[in-house]
Amino acid sequence: MTKLPEYIHERMGGQLQRGQVADYVIVPGSQNRIAKIVSHWDENTQLAHHYEFLVHSGKLNGQPITACSTGIGGRSTSIAIDEMASLGATTFIRVGVTGGIQPGMAVGDLVIASGAVRMDKTSEHYVFPEYPAVADVEVTCALIASAESENCNYHVGIGATASSFYAGQGITCLNGYRTTRMDNLAADIKAANVYDWDTETATIFTLCNLYGLRAGRINVIVDDPNTGLHSPTGEEKVIKVVIEAVKLLMKWDKSKLETNQDMILPEYPSHIHDHKTPRDDHK
Repeated sequence: MTKLPEYIHERMGGQLQRGQVADYVIVPGSQNRIAKIVSHWDENTQLAHHYEFLVHSGKLNGQPITACSTGIGGRSTSIAIDEMASLGATTFIRVGVTGGIQPGMAVGDLVIASGAVRMDKTSEHYVFPEYPAVADVEVTCALIASAESENCNYHVGIGATASSFYAGQGITCLNGYRTTRMDNLAADIKAANVYDWDTETATIFTLCNLYGLRAGRINVIVDDPNTGLHSPTGEEKVIKVVIEAVKLLMKWDKSKLETNQDMILPEYPSHIHDHKTPRDDHK
């Protein structure tokens, strides 16, 4: 009889074994996004479905790759990172949807996080609040290079990770409930040159840095900054960018082993996309 895991989420409820999880793991929040991600792979197999965690592994350009949904928020995201890392994952890329905060952002634009404001609360259980939540340089460069090669509009900057979707982002709650803190939150975040909101990035960045792992994040703007209307335009595009970024990382990691280098910088395509950043609007 298979021994039950000591903790309910260990090895995703005992459904996973070491060797089934690749070095490279794509971590969307939504289970539905897993199917869109694995459609770009050479092959894939579902290995686990445990609460909000749906795990597939397969091959991309002949190399192992894994995708694991995290659910919404820091608590479930930390479980996914801890479990995937314990099974051998070393590189994590979060892909999700967001609403842009700064001027010059539009639906369909991509937002690559260089760091995240730690409003997630979960990461505070791991390390003191002053510890920064920052992305890995190589993963960030791979995402930028991939967005360039796919000719995408993108922005690179700091995101904010909230612990609450409504009150935590200054959104009016049921029956018009608001506090004075909520009244100032959106303006304060915008003034701090924060680019977008989500509920997972700071947790991922903090844990991966603590564990000596690599992490990056790219979101696509689906909420119109002017009208507030939701549009899924760009979701397939951002997934394609993530897939190409993983291919680049695989290539760079192989080259590092062959040349005994510690780090590889990206080879930018000859055509550099003329994108507009929020900073342009501040000048």
